Amino acid sequence: MTIKTESRQALHELIDLLQEIDRRWAGPEWNLASEEDIYGAHRALMHMLEGGLVGHFEADPVRPHFRRIVTPTRKFTGDNGDAIYFDAQVSNQYQYIVKGNMNGAVYLSVTVEEGTGDGSLGSKTAGVLNQKQIDIADDGSFSLRIGGEPAERNFLALTENASGITTRHYFEEQTCVAADPSREPLMTIENVTATDELTSYNDASVAAGIRRAAQFVRTRTILQPPMANAKQPAFVGLSPNEFPKPVLPDDLGLAAADAHYSMAPYYLAPDEALVMTGRWPKACFANVCLWNRFQQTFDYRNHQISLNRAQTELEADDSFKIILAHQDPGVKNWISTEGRALGLVFWRFMLAEGEIETPQAEVVKFSDL
Repeated sequence: MTIKTESRQALHELIDLLQEIDRRWAGPEWNLASEEDIYGAHRALMHMLEGGLVGHFEADPVRPHFRRIVTPTRKFTGDNGDAIYFDAQVSNQYQYIVKGNMNGAVYLSVTVEEGTGDGSLGSKTAGVLNQKQIDIADDGSFSLRIGGEPAERNFLALTENASGITTRHYFEEQTCVAADPSREPLMTIENVTATDELTSYNDASVAAGIRRAAQFVRTRTILQPPMANAKQPAFVGLSPNEFPKPVLPDDLGLAAADAHYSMAPYYLAPDEALVMTGRWPKACFANVCLWNRFQQTFDYRNHQISLNRAQTELEADDSFKIILAHQDPGVKNWISTEGRALGLVFWRFMLAEGEIETPQAEVVKFSDL
């Protein structure tokens, strides 16, 4: 006789969800038509399932802990080889102390997210602190308070609907630090006002954890319309090889509120390359990277799929010329497409000062490089 539990019901719901995602999201309804599209969707699904389990199955605002959001083998929602991200579940019922270290990062921010408590994709960024608003010691360490009575420095308020906080460490170095375990900053969070009695897991808590993980996957797959059918932020372009003007994301969920973004798809035939030109602005950090259609970076452990300012060789007039190509053209500033005809090009400019020049792009024959 099968023992009926809430956790078993939640598990069956997760299994049903995965079958629905395979049937609908990994198919024509989401404009997926090729074998590469399908196995790419299944790979992205496995990464999101891992993300839901790592980030939300054991999430607890009473006794939170920081979990690394994305890694070289767990990618979703637009990751970046030059950055390391953490998140933790919180509630405005409590106050928290966050401690960490820059560990060489050139940009740090802590944002308050709304709408993530049940595992959903964030609905709104409800507050942000960057390194200019945090007192950082000579050794790179810092401490700040989240929630409670306001303070002039080292403080971030929690809104009524606050559900989580996200931390971002950005690095501008010759290698992508996200692939180097030794560069991972140590981040801790402590609830300093909780009086709740410590309890162990039970049927209800396990079921709730499974459902949070399922909702994490659901809101990133079948609850997200195909890119071409959805209303996009101003920084997202849909025309291949044409970048929109970099702009701030306002309060868009899971975005850095003090970063300018620009994104557009690239499309290149086997004998073509994309020449991207422009100038890096004055900023704490800037880079360009390649994503697949599922907003996963290409393989930055084994290929040069992004360039930050430290990695870019400039022209005599301080402008840049960056080459997107399927194979090494033997020129500087090559970004590899891994031979993929279609992908997304994403530009980030953190804490930029003054006007940001919109990058320009031109498709050329590979032989002409």
